[in-house]
Amino acid sequence: MPSGILGTALTGLMAFQRSMQTTSNNIANVNTDGYSRQSTNLESANTTFSRGNYVGNGVDVKSVTRSYDQFISSNIRTSASALGDADRFQAMTAQVDNLMANPDTGMTSAMKSFFNAVNTVASDPTSIPARQILVTEASTLTTQFNTVSSQLETLRAQNNEYMQNNIDSINSYTQNIADLNSKIAAATRGGGSQYPNELLDQRDQLLAKLSENIDVSTFTRPDGSIDVFIGQGQALISGDSRSKLSLANSTTDLMQKDILMNGFNVNGQFASGSLAGAVKFRDQVLDPAQQQLGLVAAGLGISFNEVHKQGLDLNGAAGKEMFTFQPTEVPVYANNANVGGVLQVSFDRATLGQLHASDYRLDYSAGSYSLTRLSDNSKVLFPTGGLPATVEGMNITELSAPSGTASFIIRPTYQAAKNLNAMIIDPKEIAASSTNNKDGDNVNALALANLETQSTLTGGKTFSQSYQQMVAQVGTSANAANVSLSAQKALNNQAVEARANFAGVNLDEEAANLIKFQNAYQASSQVIAISRSLFDSLLSAVR
Repeated sequence: MPSGILGTALTGLMAFQRSMQTTSNNIANVNTDGYSRQSTNLESANTTFSRGNYVGNGVDVKSVTRSYDQFISSNIRTSASALGDADRFQAMTAQVDNLMANPDTGMTSAMKSFFNAVNTVASDPTSIPARQILVTEASTLTTQFNTVSSQLETLRAQNNEYMQNNIDSINSYTQNIADLNSKIAAATRGGGSQYPNELLDQRDQLLAKLSENIDVSTFTRPDGSIDVFIGQGQALISGDSRSKLSLANSTTDLMQKDILMNGFNVNGQFASGSLAGAVKFRDQVLDPAQQQLGLVAAGLGISFNEVHKQGLDLNGAAGKEMFTFQPTEVPVYANNANVGGVLQVSFDRATLGQLHASDYRLDYSAGSYSLTRLSDNSKVLFPTGGLPATVEGMNITELSAPSGTASFIIRPTYQAAKNLNAMIIDPKEIAASSTNNKDGDNVNALALANLETQSTLTGGKTFSQSYQQMVAQVGTSANAANVSLSAQKALNNQAVEARANFAGVNLDEEAANLIKFQNAYQASSQVIAISRSLFDSLLSAVR
């Protein structure tokens, strides 16, 4: 670059030309999503020592940088994760709330109609029409239990599908981010001082979209590439390589999904994001609702059967079970690693009030068993004599002992509403009378009707109270989810607005800058013209 007045003017021309080019690029990308306003950073060129003085040599373009603030970007990712979590949790919880609380789709009306039919039989125990109504209402009740359980399973399937789509999106984002890492590292110049701004914007936009699905933290390398972590520091992306998430079936339930990263279970590693919202909905709303529904179904079916068997029907025969659980009363699932070991579990009629709305894990080691209630991970006091044993409303029997360490999952309530069926179809088989009277008294029918108000279930609750407790819990969760969603939307809007104010393109500012750089460019051009005039004058003087 030539020195002197001409060289200085030329540096100004090039610097202000680059500044106008950057400003033009900002204006062109005013509506580009994720674009960060760029600035041309100028610095004074190295001076020259001449005749006892340092003389300036114009200006250099130091860099073209984007408007970027690490705190604002981190805040956008954090708020996006929280919003994704709240949005998914609220959307799914609202559906369970509408299902359970609606008189037309919930269980309250069906249970009331059933016990109204029982009271009608108690009022006229020999009436065949009244008995037929009870038979019909029993069938309607079980159908409604089955239907509500089926609808919960439909929501579970929807949630599983959403989780799979969510994971597919996460894997796509991580692959694209890893690819951008490679491009950014290759394009970085000047020992890490010159970065490809457009690629950085693209990566930040992908990180924001990734954060909507899963909460992440990042670490920036000197070459401009980043490492992305989840949970307790598991690397999701490391430079140009990435880990892959997948869904796998639970060993106890094909409808229950575990999240794996490179084959390892990472279910509890997500604090926020829509994937965390889906898991939280399943664990905090859907599973408890299904368990509580099953508790009501099991309690009603078992207690009604026990009282019904104490009476006589119109044929003078002992009452048989009104309800049954098919295909099995209490399912038991053995761990895939078990060697041998077969258990049989049934409801214990005498201790039904101790039954909890929960799954249980029965562990076997060194000849002894231990039981854990999975709803709160509490150890259940287990009889020292081993099996058979009666505990928490269940009879547990060992049909064959395991060889070595083993584990079993016992699900007394999870599928109870799904498996409940009405057995009696002949109205004469309703056992309304007492066993010492074959003429059709209503003693046993009154005992059956009294079940409606008896404190049969855990916590001394009636069937209706236990169901309403579940409805209230789901309603509380739904209301909290609505509040949380509104708050997270506001926080996310604030974060987006903060970025727009800091890094967005303002056309008024860019127009002002364009005029400023244009004037500076024209001034540098004028210096060149004067320099030429001076040079011509010098030539004329020596001719």
